[in-house]
Amino acid sequence: MPDFRYEDAARAAGHGLICGVDEAGRGPWAGPVVAGAVILDRATLPLDLADGLDDSKKLKPARRRELLGQLQGVAVIGVGIADVVEIDDLNILQATMLAMTRAVEGLSDIPDMALIDGNRAPKIGCATQCVVKGDAKSLSIAAASIVAKVTRDKIMTDLAGAFPGYGWEHNAGYGTKEHQGALALLGVTPEHRRSYAPIRKILGV
Repeated sequence: MPDFRYEDAARAAGHGLICGVDEAGRGPWAGPVVAGAVILDRATLPLDLADGLDDSKKLKPARRRELLGQLQGVAVIGVGIADVVEIDDLNILQATMLAMTRAVEGLSDIPDMALIDGNRAPKIGCATQCVVKGDAKSLSIAAASIVAKVTRDKIMTDLAGAFPGYGWEHNAGYGTKEHQGALALLGVTPEHRRSYAPIRKILGV
């Protein structure tokens, strides 16, 4: 379970405000990549909320939404988005870095240190530390993973209304059988990632 060990180590090294950063949506064939950045105050974080935070992939959608609602009352939250055009122009890795940078820049407080999920850090205006599988280790990163996932799921549900038939409200743009069948029947939308091999194949490029 995630805890404050990385945040505590950062503070012991002289950093004040610590944020966790994580993303959602690197793998899907459609839609944006979304990053969350979260600053938690250990002194005011409710114990039940701390106990509930975890890697968003381990939590059911309703539970993620519930936890986000609680976080919005006690945490400093930033969200960053890189859209499909940016993903295709930059590649998904660089678009993810861009979304993470935007998430940190979206915080109302400026952090001294950002704990980044994964093994690559964006270039931002503070110190960074990468934490592989950080959403299962750091409470701040776990909170960020929930912010990113819930925000992206909402975006994909909204896009499903504009582009019905692909099941994005269920599959979040991942290449499920439902999504593949819709692509064969309905074709490629402006929200599909044309730089991704399955979409390129359909387009014949």
